[in-house]
Amino acid sequence: MSTAEPANLSATQFGPQFDCVIVGGGLAGGLIALALHRARPAMRIALVEAGRTIGGNHRWSWFESDLSGEGQALLAGFRKTEWNDGYDVVFPDYRRQLATAYRSMASADFHEGLVRALPEEALYLGRKAISLDTHGVDLAAPEFGEPERLEARCVIDCRSFAPSRHLRGGWQVFLGRHIRLDKPHGLTRPLIMDASVDQLAPHGNGGAYRFVYVLPLGVHDVFVEDTYYADDPDLDRSALSGRIDQYANAQGWHEGQIVGHEAGVLPVLTGGDFSAYLDSVRTPGVAIAGARGGFTHPLTSYTMCVAVENALAVAREADLTGEQLAAMFESRARRHWRRTAYYRLLARMLFLAAKPEKRVEVFQRFYRLKRGLIERFYAARSGLFDKLRVLAGRPPVPVPAAIAAMFKRGAPLKQEARNQIPMEN
Repeated sequence: MSTAEPANLSATQFGPQFDCVIVGGGLAGGLIALALHRARPAMRIALVEAGRTIGGNHRWSWFESDLSGEGQALLAGFRKTEWNDGYDVVFPDYRRQLATAYRSMASADFHEGLVRALPEEALYLGRKAISLDTHGVDLAAPEFGEPERLEARCVIDCRSFAPSRHLRGGWQVFLGRHIRLDKPHGLTRPLIMDASVDQLAPHGNGGAYRFVYVLPLGVHDVFVEDTYYADDPDLDRSALSGRIDQYANAQGWHEGQIVGHEAGVLPVLTGGDFSAYLDSVRTPGVAIAGARGGFTHPLTSYTMCVAVENALAVAREADLTGEQLAAMFESRARRHWRRTAYYRLLARMLFLAAKPEKRVEVFQRFYRLKRGLIERFYAARSGLFDKLRVLAGRPPVPVPAAIAAMFKRGAPLKQEARNQIPMEN
């Protein structure tokens, strides 16, 4: 996609070039742009993305129950893989099938869907934002050209999450591979958590909870991802790639072509000073959305549900000024932080009360609960009874350690330079 030319307008004479400039073309930014364009086709929107494609190199998956009818309609135009017969989980002690429908979308399909849906002049791809303020965005000069200023009535910052000493927790580290096999793989449902794999120190020296995530994308196509809930963010591509090879060979998938891959490091939040974090990332008068604004599930790192809700909220409030929109998003972020305190408590139990090789017992116990409870958990909509039920009964971690974990906050989320991977936005 070529870089769009800005409107030939004088901001001082005719007002800003754009009604809204969205910086960061990940899931959050792309959905906000789409929701705004659908709600107000005449709005002048700019979506600024430093990469050449929208969405980077990711795969987003979600349960159909995560989204409202309006949310499902927002995603209807994207190509995605759908499984209506539910999914499986596997643990050392049992295997279970759950009936909840499951969905998955590759970033390439996200990019293509947005390029079809949005006006060409709205897309500023391969353009890096070097500064943001309440009245617009300054872009770095392209390879051949000059720096550029995009004047706007409002600006929304959807850039990637940046690790911060103000937030605490652990990490979800993963490497995924899309394989095209010579023979049919025989799978009909996603296997979203195969924790029957080796749990003994699978991640560096610190250990981790490890599981393999498997999506049958077609008769011959399968996506295999090795995932770790780890204390450090180190991503050893060679080790994870080797474990994917081992897993594929164990399933009889000996011959195939690698057609795609992804790698990532996502925060798992156990606590922190959210006000101090917002102070560290806030630009006065600029709204912050996506993971950068704290809009994630603290324990699972899921973003689809809240990204859709935020996009629809922006579309409903499209006439707000930049300052008003910034205030709205900060209010939503603080409310989301308060609503998800329970999940941060569970994350503390996972990271601070359970030994790494024993963390599998936490998830193994959880997946014995009722399907509706599990659905609400992933959508971060657990009710009081759900919360009590998760904690009731014999705990999967030592009681003294669980009590101690309740009063801890975890390690600061400061990513080391070694094997650093950009955060998902």
